[in-house]
Amino acid sequence: VLALLTACGSDNTAPSVPTIEDTNFNAALGIDLATFTKNANGLYFKELVVGTGTLAQDGKQVGVRYKGQLSDAFVFDENPPPKPVFSFLLGAGQVVAGFDQGTRGMRIGGKRQVIIPPALGYGSRGSGSVPPYSILIFTIDLISVQ
Repeated sequence: VLALLTACGSDNTAPSVPTIEDTNFNAALGIDLATFTKNANGLYFKELVVGTGTLAQDGKQVGVRYKGQLSDAFVFDENPPPKPVFSFLLGAGQVVAGFDQGTRGMRIGGKRQVIIPPALGYGSRGSGSVPPYSILIFTIDLISVQ
């Protein structure tokens, strides 16, 4: 009887939210978490190229080139040339919170790899080809700050 009551009390329908630390990243992504910095919100970032131009800060219009991938290296979005540079107002909530946080503090000419936990990405809703509760990996090149 105790086993039946225990089984009835468990909730097997709750989604499993992956953590960055427990994720097996595709080798093509070149991710070694030990080489990344983790911010207070659980976002990881790594400077691939340190820029020397204007600083990206909240309230500034920034222009970026980016590649968005899932942990299996599937590319869900990108804007390489000749596509236009993607512009948004930093800190205004025009992009997922992790993209805002991952871009903040870069300088023009910089390139950064950012690993975004589901809570700072698309969360439980997903988006297009991004399933719910996905960890997002972005490579961001900062092109302009105005």
